[in-house]
This record gives sequence, structure tokens and C-alpha cells, in this order.
Amino acid sequence: MPGGLRAEILLVGGVAVLGLVLGLLAGHVWAGLSLGLGLVVMRLLWVVTRLARWLERPETPPSRYAGGWLADLGQRLRRARAAQRRRERRWLRLIREYRRAADALPDAIVALDADNRILGFNPPSRQQLGLRQRDIGLPIDHLIRQPAFLDYLHGEDWARDVEVPASDDPGRILNMHIFPYGQGRRLLVVRDVTHLQRLQAMRQDFVANVSHELRTPLTVLAGYIETLLDTEELAPDLARILAQMHQQSERMRRIVEDLLLLSRLETTSPSEDQFEPVNVPAMLSTIADVAEQLSASEHHHIVQNIDPTLSMRGMPRELDSLFSNLVFNAVKYTPANGMISIRWFADAHGLVFEVEDTGIGIAPEHIPRLTERFYRVDVGRSRARGGTGLGLAIVKHVLLRHGGRLEIESTLGKGSLFRCLFPANLAMRTAPVIKPSSFFHELDTPCREHVP
Repeated sequence: MPGGLRAEILLVGGVAVLGLVLGLLAGHVWAGLSLGLGLVVMRLLWVVTRLARWLERPETPPSRYAGGWLADLGQRLRRARAAQRRRERRWLRLIREYRRAADALPDAIVALDADNRILGFNPPSRQQLGLRQRDIGLPIDHLIRQPAFLDYLHGEDWARDVEVPASDDPGRILNMHIFPYGQGRRLLVVRDVTHLQRLQAMRQDFVANVSHELRTPLTVLAGYIETLLDTEELAPDLARILAQMHQQSERMRRIVEDLLLLSRLETTSPSEDQFEPVNVPAMLSTIADVAEQLSASEHHHIVQNIDPTLSMRGMPRELDSLFSNLVFNAVKYTPANGMISIRWFADAHGLVFEVEDTGIGIAPEHIPRLTERFYRVDVGRSRARGGTGLGLAIVKHVLLRHGGRLEIESTLGKGSLFRCLFPANLAMRTAPVIKPSSFFHELDTPCREHVP
């Protein structure tokens, strides 16, 4: 039993006994006992009043007025109140630190509730978004009216970001990203990317101009080399040198063509008029035939599992480049007698194109960077195989222009799977196109296997 409670029981018992004794001496036992109990109740009321007053004004310690178990309770309340105050001071320090950190960021940060109303913002939000203190509590979509941002805000697909022109200066480009946190709370982070956009445009213009200017001299150089190679009675050493020159000029020509294509993909936006029906099964069949020719000396086993009735709307030249890059990469990086599978089908989410091989595979640390320009896992092997280092960058941009995305799965030493996902609204169903020479073969087998 706590000491305070024991002392309180003794105090109450003592006052009751004192009242009983006084009642016996006065000849009124019940009056004396009632007087003692009344004193106990009055004391309890007095102490409780002091405790209540202390809770309102905690600067006065309750132990000065209370005794017994009420004093112990007062001390507990005092310690709890002191601990609460220490916690509050600590949380206030943390909040101030976070607030100072948010104010020091160059990016605009706006806190939103579940109804997209502004809860608060940092100073850069005033310059970048034009927000004022009176805007707190207003919906953000009443203040930022760009259609692209409104679609992004209400679409709730916040895994990506969106870029919009600034309201007060269309020449400024703002990158906006929403991050959910807590219960229905969101952070809108806005960054001015105008400078980055200009640098990107300068880089794209430089690459496009240089590539365009290189095309003509390379064509002339390759033509002269081919003419010299056709000369009869060419010395063996000179023939070897010219052959190497021709090989390298062809490689440079492919790089220039890929750079020009990539520049066009990056700097232009496709319009609805550019999309047309594309017979994907026929296109893939042609690409598979070319892949067979490329792999003739290595005897790859190329398997096609293609839905012959499934076509799509898109840009034929770009899709041909996408499919060719992935299939030819599989041929280049798959050892002799390996298997390459080409699949084209539709699932519940959209259209799917897959190229799977039993090649050398890719280490996990390289996969996130595969679509960067000129990024190579094995530089020596890539150059020996004639790669430009731009194929997967082209694949990524073609997919973006068709609303798709690229997924890569790979295990080092076992092979890789490249999966292209297209939106379902591009799908088209057509009658299958069957080659006359393989009519009976296609009746017997649902998918064609090519074994050189």
C-alpha cells in the first residue's frame, strides 16, 4: 500500500475517533462522530479545490496544501504535467527545425488536406506560385488553373510528376510532384526547371546539328572507300585498311542516324493524325526473318508466339525501330545455339511485346541505366557487335510517345526479358495474314519456330 494512502487512512480514522471521543465526553456520540466525519469531508473538499486550482495554474505546487494520498496524487500529476511540458517543448523544437528546413529549401512546398485545401506553404511558394497568407484554407485548384496540373491533381496518379508553365510567366517551366503522407494529407513540391529545360534544348539542338552536319561527309567518305574496295588487284594490307575504314564509317553512319532519330523523338510530340493502323504480326515476322539471317552463323533458335489477329494504332517507322532494336539486341548478346522468344499478345491491361533470350544476362546494378544514351554494360563486346549504345534510349522514347513503358528482367548468366507495355486503347483486331509458302505449316502449329 502506498505511504500516502496509508497516511490518509490513518488521518481519516484519527479524525473520526477524535469526533467519537468528543461525542462520548459530551454525551452525544452520534453528534461527535458526525462532526468528525464532517471535518474529513470538508478537508477533502478543500484539498480537491486546491488540486483543481493547481490544474488551472500549475505554477503553485499542490503538495503545499494537500496531504496523504491526495498529496501523492498531486505529486504524480505534477510530474506528469512536467513531463508533458518537456515533450511539448521538444516537439516545438522539432517543428521549428522542420519549418526552418522547409523554409531553406529552394523548392516551393505546399501542404494540402484531403480536399486539396492549402494548410501551409514555405517562402519560395510566394515567388514560384504567387501564394499569399490569405490563400491558406483555399483549394489549390482555385489558384493554379493549368489544365495539365488539374488533370494530374484529380487523377491521383502521383507516382509521376508533371511540368506546366508558370501562371505569371509562361516562359518559366515548373515541375510539380505530389507526395501523399499521413491521413489524406499531401505535399505539393514545385521546382523551377526552366534552366534545365534550356540546357536540355541546347544539348538536343547541338546533337541534332552535329549529326546532321556529319551525315554528308560520312556519306562521301563511305562512297570513296567503297569505290576503292571495288578496285581490282588491291594490295592485301591496303585492302585490310580500307575494310576497317569502311566498317568504322558504317558504324559512324549508324550512330548519326540513331542520334537524328533520337533527337526527333525527344524534340517533337506526336499528333493523333500520325497514328495509323500497324500490322504488327507482319512487321514482327519480317524482323524475325532478318534476325535469322543475323544469327545464321550462331544457330540461334528463334521462337515466335504472336497473335496474328492483334494489330495496333501507332507510328510504323518508330514501332519498327523499337521492335528491331530489342530483337537484334537479343541476337547480339545471346551465345551460339541459344533461344530467343518473340511474343506479342494482349492481356487485361493492354498490349504486350516481349523479347526473351538465354543470353549473358545483365547485373542488377546496370538495369536502371540501360536506357541512357551510350550506356553499355560491356563496352568491348558492344562495339565488337556493332552496337551504337542508343538502341534502348530509342526504345524508351518510342514507348513514351505511344503511352507505354518498358520493363526489364534479367539474371546474370541466364538471360534477359524485355517487356513493352502499350495502353489498351491502341489495340486493333484484324484478320490474320498468312504467308502462302507456310500455309500448311501454320495450320499445324499455333506458333512458328525458326531453326536455321
